[in-house]
Amino acid sequence: MHSYYGSIHALRGVSLTVEEGEVVTLIGSNGAGKTTTLRSINGVLPARQGKVIFDGEEIQDVPAHGMVEKGIAQSPEGRKIFPRMTVLENLEMGAYHRNDRDGISRDMDRVFELFPRLQERIKQEAGTMSGGEQQMLAIGRALMSSPKLLLLDEPSMGLAPVLVERIFDIIKEINQQGTTILLVEQNANVALEIATRGYVLETGSIVNAAPAEKLRQDPKVREAYLGEI
Repeated sequence: MHSYYGSIHALRGVSLTVEEGEVVTLIGSNGAGKTTTLRSINGVLPARQGKVIFDGEEIQDVPAHGMVEKGIAQSPEGRKIFPRMTVLENLEMGAYHRNDRDGISRDMDRVFELFPRLQERIKQEAGTMSGGEQQMLAIGRALMSSPKLLLLDEPSMGLAPVLVERIFDIIKEINQQGTTILLVEQNANVALEIATRGYVLETGSIVNAAPAEKLRQDPKVREAYLGEI
């Protein structure tokens, strides 16, 4: 996959696979192309070259809103919740394309089981909540589309360590419930703890791909991304 911002060649032949049931993580420094990869997968920044194949179907020409109907949902970097809407209204927006009321109700219950704090704040304006609560809401909103593949972009950004641990426990639980996850995360140590496999991105290219535990033991990865020498 090759993607561009204007004349800037942002992704340079990125190729990756996420198998059903996995947690796969993309790690790399700021500007490496992690968010761009997600944007190219979900149709926000269509690739100029290459294919995106999902469930055996080529979907690289599907617009971003159509990706949700295909079964791909994203919790974006910076959360991007609707601040003037209530928690409930934000969650309902995640299910905007659905007509199955019983299924929507079940998924709402699932979100409240994963994030009891959201049920406590159900009538509160989302913009008045803490950063951790807003992150919970962003993930919950994505889950309301009942995705087969969940794209998570920097879910720990700006959160206190105790909240980071809680968010990642929930991400593991979401995966164990049957949702496949592609995770972009600056905190490589935590990401590799929960991932099945990982890819290392540098300046728009994948420079390493291995099982997560192997990446955790790789001296270059440890020095560059895990803060170890």
